[in-house]
Amino acid sequence: MARRTQPEAEADEAHGVTVHLDAVLADRGMTLTELADRVGVTVVNLSVLKNGRAKAVRFSTLTGICRALECQPGDILRVD
Repeated sequence: MARRTQPEAEADEAHGVTVHLDAVLADRGMTLTELADRVGVTVVNLSVLKNGRAKAVRFSTLTGICRALECQPGDILRVD
């Protein structure tokens, strides 16, 4: 199996998806801790997502986030 030759930072940027969870949280007046409690995931996992370091997100987690924030996935995730 061939190894990736592209540096990790460049590979991460190649997908072009940005996370706008912080803006939606601010609009709703909700903290990351409160969202984590409502969704049933750890603050650390949400922090990784919020800061754009997540490699993937489960649909069940995305659904929980959207339900808690009363938003759509496109409000949180955007392709640049």
